[in-house]
Amino acid sequence: MNNPLLSVFNTPYTTAPFSKIKNEHYLPAFEEGIRLAKADIAAIAESRDEPTFENTIESLEFSGVILERISSIFFNLNSAETNDDIQKIAQQVSPKLTAFSNDVSLNEALFNRVREIYNTIDRSILSKEQETLLDKKYKSFARNGANLEEEDKTILRDIDTRLSKLKLSFGENVLAETNVYEFWINKEEQLQGLPEGAIQAAKARAEQKGKSESWLFTLDYPSYIPFMTYVEDRELRKELSIAFGSKAFKKNDKNNEANVLEIAKLRYQRAKLLGYNSHAHYVLEERMAETPDAVIDFLEDLKSKSKPFAQEEFNALEAYAKQLDGIDKLQAWDGAYYTEKLKMEKFSFNEEALKPYLKLENCIDGMFEVAHRLFNLTFTLAEDIDGYHEDVNVYRVTNEKGEFISVFYTDYFPRAGKRGGAWMTSYKPQFVKDGENSRPHVSIVCNFTPPTGDQPSLLTFNELTTLFHEFGHALHGMLANTMYPSLSGTSVSWDFVELPSQLMENWCYEKETLDLFAKHYETGEGIPFELVEKIKASSTFMEGMKTLRQISLGQLDMAWHSVNPTDFTQVAEIENKAYTPTRLYPNNPETCTSTAFSHIFQGGYSSGYYSYKWAEVLDADAFEHFKQNGIFSKPVADAFKANVLEQGGTIPPMDLYTQFRGQKPSSTALLKRAGLLK
Repeated sequence: MNNPLLSVFNTPYTTAPFSKIKNEHYLPAFEEGIRLAKADIAAIAESRDEPTFENTIESLEFSGVILERISSIFFNLNSAETNDDIQKIAQQVSPKLTAFSNDVSLNEALFNRVREIYNTIDRSILSKEQETLLDKKYKSFARNGANLEEEDKTILRDIDTRLSKLKLSFGENVLAETNVYEFWINKEEQLQGLPEGAIQAAKARAEQKGKSESWLFTLDYPSYIPFMTYVEDRELRKELSIAFGSKAFKKNDKNNEANVLEIAKLRYQRAKLLGYNSHAHYVLEERMAETPDAVIDFLEDLKSKSKPFAQEEFNALEAYAKQLDGIDKLQAWDGAYYTEKLKMEKFSFNEEALKPYLKLENCIDGMFEVAHRLFNLTFTLAEDIDGYHEDVNVYRVTNEKGEFISVFYTDYFPRAGKRGGAWMTSYKPQFVKDGENSRPHVSIVCNFTPPTGDQPSLLTFNELTTLFHEFGHALHGMLANTMYPSLSGTSVSWDFVELPSQLMENWCYEKETLDLFAKHYETGEGIPFELVEKIKASSTFMEGMKTLRQISLGQLDMAWHSVNPTDFTQVAEIENKAYTPTRLYPNNPETCTSTAFSHIFQGGYSSGYYSYKWAEVLDADAFEHFKQNGIFSKPVADAFKANVLEQGGTIPPMDLYTQFRGQKPSSTALLKRAGLLK
């Protein structure tokens, strides 16, 4: 078979040849990639030469590059453009990749070479980045069982294989539950309150299914959020809310309760095997926070400051719903609806008034202009580079000298083969080898409101901040300028990785930014000053409740991962106990967060969900610095680029931050921005 995955990519910048790759190419490519990677490892481990940094640590860093490339293409598509065949292949190859990973980390001869260098090398001859790489390589062995007895190594292999399959099954169940659900509305009066754009989108979805007399709503965010925010019929909101909240929690073959329990227990067993008190102890050793106690204290401190505000806001919202519609007890399906109504009353401002000014194409142009002003980047559509779907645009990114910086893929609209939410990923990392700076290929994937027949894609303000958030991650990947791929771009502590993304969101609230692109899609009129003022004024509206919600998710994560879950039998019971200290709305036994909490049970955020709030402290402090000097200040942007965006994980994150800021971060800026200071 002529397999494009195993050939040299004769494409611009060696980009992935998506149009040539077929599903049948993956399995043989993985098998050959694993064989080649094993040969790389054997050459290092069995070498008779004295171990050196170059022939062991660097050789290990650059081993298995073909396998890495195949894996990044396959697993990125399994998230963004999957199908039944790809999911079956994922179930087949994941155990093979886990076994190979274990073969490396449990290879005694290889570890002996790494350990000898780690214990004996004169560190004064190493650069700071080389020293970081050495520490990281040694720890990756020690933290993955290299010091275990043979019997325990076998147990570790079994645990890792099982976990790889369970995480895939978890994600497949969530995606299947999201895709299968259809909420049909057959009477126009039931749409009362819903904006015209959302009605048109629902009509278009129904027409695609051959039912032109109805309206179709789904659990995808662009469909779900407007429905919950604007539809007046409370019973309909309740039905859709419960459907959303019960994903993978219903009594059917897509139920994730057993997966959640087993993942939590296996993670705990793995941590104990490696000498840690819990999965959180294992994970946090390599994060800025360092210990579960530090995370729990951080969340508790934020909770003590935000809960009084949140309770006050909730009481006001409940009183408002009672006064308006006689509702005695506010429920989860009432929150977005009455929040929007109260915001409209308080600020004469409704999110829908913004949408005509937030045409997606204009927002993208504005995002690129912000990057140009801050970091001298230019984005040019690259028609000669393959995308993996017709919705995907590909850009060539260059700097002020016209030098190539990165390939950038964008993918904005929901579809059946794409998981929900938004994320940034990489198809190829940046690194320097043989004197050449090999540049990265970076992608952002979102699920925004798609265009309809006579209307372009008009973003909500929340979608705009999501766009800038993911673009912040992308900039972190694009501007990487390090020696080694495992230290490049977003390869940093999980509680630091959200700094660039959350920092970029701040520009969305500034008039100077909005004036660049927020123009009415029909008239071309710029966004009125009073609307910008209302965005600013309403930005902290219900911030206490929003903060408490994020804290509650962080605490739920820690409830699963900072304890011994061996005796856990009921997912809902654990969740209910974790939520009790932060609960505002009544508990609904039909719904469950954990069974669809992909961040912690499928993605990389287990014991790390707190990092969103942790990074908010950093981003608020960092943006304060920008504001003091001008939001497009070149000296501040240059310092952020040089000390954060380019450096990846080459030195400890707090050192990077203080190099940029000149001081450690303070939570005062966050509390001030959020309006949570008395």
